[in-house]
Amino acid sequence: MTVNASHPVSPVPPAYDAVVLAGGAARRLGGVDKPAVSVGGRALLDRVLTACRGAGRTVVVGGRRATARPVLWTREEPPGGGPLAALAAGVRRTEAEVVLVLSADLPFLGAETVRRLLDALGSSGREGALLTDPEGRDQPLAAVYRAEPLRREIALLAAEHGHLSGLPLRLLTQELHLARIDAESSASFDCDTWEDVAAARARIREHGSVLDQWITAVKDELDVELDVDVKALLDLARDAAHGVARPAAPLTTFLVGYAAAQAGDGSAQAVAEAVRKAAALAARWAAETAETAESAEGAETAESAEGAEGAAGRESGADAG
Repeated sequence: MTVNASHPVSPVPPAYDAVVLAGGAARRLGGVDKPAVSVGGRALLDRVLTACRGAGRTVVVGGRRATARPVLWTREEPPGGGPLAALAAGVRRTEAEVVLVLSADLPFLGAETVRRLLDALGSSGREGALLTDPEGRDQPLAAVYRAEPLRREIALLAAEHGHLSGLPLRLLTQELHLARIDAESSASFDCDTWEDVAAARARIREHGSVLDQWITAVKDELDVELDVDVKALLDLARDAAHGVARPAAPLTTFLVGYAAAQAGDGSAQAVAEAVRKAAALAARWAAETAETAESAEGAETAESAEGAEGAAGRESGADAG
């Protein structure tokens, strides 16, 4: 029932729907609305919704709230009936042959991990693929399943027990033929306690990753799907600041983005071309500034020399007199 292997990336991942479980009592967080807890300036739920942006339809199981993108809402019966009951409620609203299942408290799970799950499902031929954390534990709420066997096993469990309320998810996963892929520690990191939330917030602000995290957050906030050449933009900002004036840096990068949008498609190629033109302009501006400074310095030197010669002449005349 288990496959542990690296899976090649397929050129076209299968179409899928997503089910995000956003209920639960969050007792270890003091009963707060956990999906609304902010990490990196965004609600945990919104971070997960960004990871599954490619879903045909996204079903959120839990109380309605404002979200960064449109979703379908549903609730388990009875409310608070646990993850298996919530999963069953969400699956009933899906249509695709593949269902991505995520919990709403995974701050670092990204689209790359979703793609790995989809690729593992396609290449293994299994009924599902799930992440395992660094300790080897299954993560059934960071997984992708084929809809038909998923529905089948949920129905069998409901028939066997007469209900799904309170049943553990392992009763489901142990009946499915699953591929398992090792997750990076960050991808499977979930926020169950305030200590977890504090750790997630600190990790986002680590020196080596804070810029990437910020760019990702801004892109999501502005609904921009574009690969950003961060180095090229930072180089342009540096050149504008040093060659023109400090305030020129943010204004230039803004104008580059505006120019790319005006070009028609706002593509990465349009951004790159706008950066190239602005960088060339900054280089010309800096060269001109340096040339002007050199000319001024030369003129000042010449003027000083002339002044010195004049003074020497006057001294000679005085001595002769």
